[in-house]
Amino acid sequence: MKVLVLSFYYAPDLCAGSFRTTALIERLKEQPNIEIEVITTMPNRYASFEAGALEFEQVDNVTIRRIALPSHKSGMLDQIKSFAAFYKQANELVSDKKYDLVFATSSRLFTAFLGARIAKRINTPLYLDIRDIFVDTLKDVLNPKVTFLLKPILTLVENYTFSAAKHINLVSKGFESYFVNRFKNVNYSWFTNGIDKEFLMFESLVESELSKPDALAVLYAGNIGEGQGLDTIIPELARLAGVKYQFKVIGDGGRKASLVEASKDIDNISFHPPVNREQLIQEYLSADILFLHLNDYPAFEKVLPSKIFEYAAVGKPILAGVSGYAAEFINSEVSNAEVFYPSNQQQAVASLNNLKLSQTNRDSFIKKYTRTNIMNEMAKSIVSYGDLK
Repeated sequence: MKVLVLSFYYAPDLCAGSFRTTALIERLKEQPNIEIEVITTMPNRYASFEAGALEFEQVDNVTIRRIALPSHKSGMLDQIKSFAAFYKQANELVSDKKYDLVFATSSRLFTAFLGARIAKRINTPLYLDIRDIFVDTLKDVLNPKVTFLLKPILTLVENYTFSAAKHINLVSKGFESYFVNRFKNVNYSWFTNGIDKEFLMFESLVESELSKPDALAVLYAGNIGEGQGLDTIIPELARLAGVKYQFKVIGDGGRKASLVEASKDIDNISFHPPVNREQLIQEYLSADILFLHLNDYPAFEKVLPSKIFEYAAVGKPILAGVSGYAAEFINSEVSNAEVFYPSNQQQAVASLNNLKLSQTNRDSFIKKYTRTNIMNEMAKSIVSYGDLK
């Protein structure tokens, strides 16, 4: 069985899509009688972080082809140019090949659309892994006039793409009503994000109070974009929290400049470039509180951020500015975590002060959401569609 895997991000890139797809391939390659070809990009998630990678790799039954993209940052036009390059070159790489199954993992719709185009052309089953609802999100993050022009076209693309799939996996249960009501003739599953092996060292942590230094370190590590809305919360939260707390922001993205500008007169915030995963774990261990935030947009009420799983595994207190399904998930699944409504600075301060400053044992959460187990079940689901051609 030959499977084509399309993913815009892959190791050693630094993002949730990369971590998810890389973990899936580790499990998928163990399935019997399988040959996997991964088409992805050279590391490109952050302009400020470079990671070396080969354009071509082959190890046992896995072939990886990485496409070099034009230099870009996080703007919409740059993203369009990057995907256009990926789309064109990916089609060229598969133009004379046959596969038993096409698998595409996608947050911004267009990798899924690429998968649909290839699967239709070669008359092969399509299995989609959807990490975000792109069309639903657009209305919240773009200028209304731009949305008015783009949405009809993107809705056609969305309908074409998801109607072409035999199976759609949704990473968040919050997506269920959007998809099931629109695309009824598709099989669905909900293999979520999870906890990677690097974080399993935190199992069986002993419950203990954290030391209380003069200033408690509150850490945010990840993308700094429109979706996170950090400029709407961190500057004022840091100011209201006062010198008792030191806020550390690690990462990059399209809204970093706005966040830095909004924070320029606030002394208890520091900014740092993206780091690799080994360094990131050390940053988590050095922090007293881990911070998470999504912008106050209706579309984000459906999502389940992958960052929750990393943060929870470390055992540190979590402060989360989220609503909808993510808030429900944290309240029901993650102990010693305080949730406040996005961009509500007063609620955020109250929640921050309510946190129990202790190392928390979350073994039951870790066992339930270990990525290896989730991806192993997903791999079995994927190969079950390879005989449908």
